[in-house]
Amino acid sequence: MPIATPATAFLDARGITYSVVEYGRVSSAEEAAEARGIRLEQLVKTLVVRVAEGEYVLVLIPGDGGLDYKKLRAELGVRRLTMPDPAEAKDATGYERGTITPFGAEGGWPVIIDHRLEDMDLISLGAGVHGAALNLDPADVIAATSARVLDIAK
Repeated sequence: MPIATPATAFLDARGITYSVVEYGRVSSAEEAAEARGIRLEQLVKTLVVRVAEGEYVLVLIPGDGGLDYKKLRAELGVRRLTMPDPAEAKDATGYERGTITPFGAEGGWPVIIDHRLEDMDLISLGAGVHGAALNLDPADVIAATSARVLDIAK
């Protein structure tokens, strides 16, 4: 039986083409990319970043990089950014850490995607449950989430 999550419902409601890859437990981004049959840079890390108390952005960066906080602070015009703990991230999005995706996330938080992901033929994001991912065209991710494309990864 195919998985059904708020993420798949979000994509289905918008008629967006995606594939689900179920891969089980992994212990690193490298293992996750291999299990999904993609290159590490195609794996998308979705980070919940606190901009202010009770205010967040969802930041999508390639699996082979990290977030450049200085660049993100400059883009957002703020002096300080912090990462919420796992419980706060779940409260903000409805998803557990390791499953977070911008699709169907609670809060309707703004989405920012690193420019390196924009030109890839396929990217792979969390599906909202452990051990499953959604593979799709980055243009569809940008359109479906109204994501801002910025240079924010290391």
